[in-house]
Amino acid sequence: MRNERHDEALSKAELELFLQYLHRFANHDVDLFANMQVGDPESPVYVSFSREPWEGVDPEAYHRP
Repeated sequence: MRNERHDEALSKAELELFLQYLHRFANHDVDLFANMQVGDPESPVYVSFSREPWEGVDPEAYHRP
C-alpha cells in the first residue's frame, strides 16, 4: 500500500513506525548493501544502506535514532 500524502511531514507516531520498520529492514533485508531512489521523481533522494560506514567516515559520525 502506498501513501500519497507526500506533501505532509510524518507525525510523531508515523516517525516511530518508520524507525521500527527501518530497524527491521536493516536486520533482515540488508545483506551487504541496498541502494534506493525515493521521493519526488523530479528531485529524488538517493539512499544507501550498508554494513560498513562510508570510506573515511568515522563510525562515531553516525547517529542512532
